[in-house]
Amino acid sequence: MNIIDLIIHDKEPVTFDEIILEENNRKQLMQLIKEHRYIDALHQYHLPVNNKILLQGASGCGKTMTAKAIAQALHKNLLILNLSNIICSRIGETSQNIKQVFDKASRENAVLFLDEFDQIGKARGNDDKDVGEMRRLVNTLIQLIDYLPEKALLLCATNHPEIIDTALLRRFQLKIEYELPADDVLDSYYNQLLSRFPEEMRDIQRKYDISFAEAKDCTFTVLKSRLIASFEAASKA
Repeated sequence: MNIIDLIIHDKEPVTFDEIILEENNRKQLMQLIKEHRYIDALHQYHLPVNNKILLQGASGCGKTMTAKAIAQALHKNLLILNLSNIICSRIGETSQNIKQVFDKASRENAVLFLDEFDQIGKARGNDDKDVGEMRRLVNTLIQLIDYLPEKALLLCATNHPEIIDTALLRRFQLKIEYELPADDVLDSYYNQLLSRFPEEMRDIQRKYDISFAEAKDCTFTVLKSRLIASFEAASKA
């Protein structure tokens, strides 16, 4: 399969108003957006803009949504690629696959979102016989990151930053940390999810110490069951 076929072109509009972010994270991301809106003016003063961002931490807490919101805010195409889908036993082939994706993002000045970025780090330690090959893969990735045009953005997501090669980590100008939401934050999120449904259906058992994605799945499962029950009751009336 052509590697380009594995890229997800996600056109679902997402705004930052829809994402619950810790305040410092929001400030950093808003600064990023403003830098790219004024990129040409900043270049007149020979100031670089940040375009390499690592989104790290708990799964289901908004990393993919953040990438979508950045692309939406900057009116750029979003290219989503899960690195676990392109790591293969022939490391040279993997390098070529990654290069093709970076080339496409560079041509389009797109937002490139690499999910499961730690797959590079994991693969490097899996088999001692392949250490040399994996080192070349990491070197290729470092070069691709270094030469990414400033008008393109690279966002990489990982749940395990501790296993990523340190040389790769140094390339990221911003590191945004995502943690499981506190109970009061989850309550606000539940209220937001439930607000568009009939009031009699909003009383659900709320779960805590879970991610936003898990809270959404639990909530919608209960609501779908209640709505279907109401549909069935109406059809029998």
